[in-house]
Amino acid sequence: MLKIGIIKEGKIPADNRVALTPAQCKWVQENFSQCEIFVQRSESRCFSDREYRLAGITLTDSLENCDVLFGIKEVPPQQVLPQKKYLFFSHTCKKQPHNQKLLQTFLSKGCTLVDYECLRHEDGQRIIGFGFFAGIVGAHNGMMAYGNRTGTFQLKHVYQQRDFKTLIHTYFGLKLPNVKIAVTGSGRVAHGILEIMNLMGVIEVEKEDYLSREFAYPVYVQLKGADLYAHKESKPYNRDHFHEHPKDYVSRFENYLPHTGVLLNGVFWDKDVPRLFEKEAIRRKDFRIQTIADITDDENGSVPINVGDQTIENPVYGIDKASFEKTAPYLPNSVDVMAVGNLPNELPRDASKYFGEQLIKYVLPDLFSGESEMIKRATIAKEGRLTEAYGYLCDYAAGKVEN
Repeated sequence: MLKIGIIKEGKIPADNRVALTPAQCKWVQENFSQCEIFVQRSESRCFSDREYRLAGITLTDSLENCDVLFGIKEVPPQQVLPQKKYLFFSHTCKKQPHNQKLLQTFLSKGCTLVDYECLRHEDGQRIIGFGFFAGIVGAHNGMMAYGNRTGTFQLKHVYQQRDFKTLIHTYFGLKLPNVKIAVTGSGRVAHGILEIMNLMGVIEVEKEDYLSREFAYPVYVQLKGADLYAHKESKPYNRDHFHEHPKDYVSRFENYLPHTGVLLNGVFWDKDVPRLFEKEAIRRKDFRIQTIADITDDENGSVPINVGDQTIENPVYGIDKASFEKTAPYLPNSVDVMAVGNLPNELPRDASKYFGEQLIKYVLPDLFSGESEMIKRATIAKEGRLTEAYGYLCDYAAGKVEN
């Protein structure tokens, strides 16, 4: 019998999402006879303790009797239980300084850590995540900010709606101005952005038309890898080569700066990947962008004027075009930036259901049948030792800080 525990999220600020909803827990127990699920009591979870109890799931204050523990965000080091197997987003595989102590704790307590972010198919495609709903919420927030700046329309915050279905109803009768919107990326985040574009009635156009003409209605263009990056030596764009050698490429997005009013950014970024534009570009007279929703949210990343996170309640700030200083939003000489690190928390019930479906389909069967190659590839630490694939984290785990 495999005992699975759903942990109470301990990170501050609190995250209200869950790995499995009450209905999903009930389904798992009914369809996997070798499994029993326990849910740690929580006052802040988007599904109440009562909903789990009504679904027939055991509630408990302690998960010490469980074999595998599922969470969402990082577990505070002081809450890590010894010799347990955890699955959550650890944010350690890139040597993130703020989670160094967390990895050290996992090793010292003999724990096993499987990181959702590292669960990938053989071709490197991520298996599980909240990207789609990050795209949904981020695109809405970006358009909300543009409406506030221009005064042409008004949208309420997503978190003020009960669920995605209710959010859709708020778009009935919405009339947007003839703005040009650039959508970057091709993954789950971009799919969420495109869903909102279509629900808002924004028309997709080809790149050539986007760059060469104006429209009497709102339009968007989706820019993927080959549209955004070019090889420095004019060689053809190759996705695998780009991810292996990003320094060999330059950004092509500057071509779109004079033609774009809103940027909805869903592109992957790492430290060697070219930025979409350089910070100094916002001083140019032909820099037309008024609002940027940096949905993938990398500080000083693909959007160089992202200077840090805002809150769900207050998601937008301005960047002064002359000084690059952070300002209040919607000022005449500023560019507005929407940057929030936990966007799916605005639709936690929908996002949790979406996440749990992926977990049930791709991860749970492998847990029940024994270790799979997919889970092995995502296991950062096993029983208190770094696995071979993550040996590069040795110095990080030893307490060293990179310059």
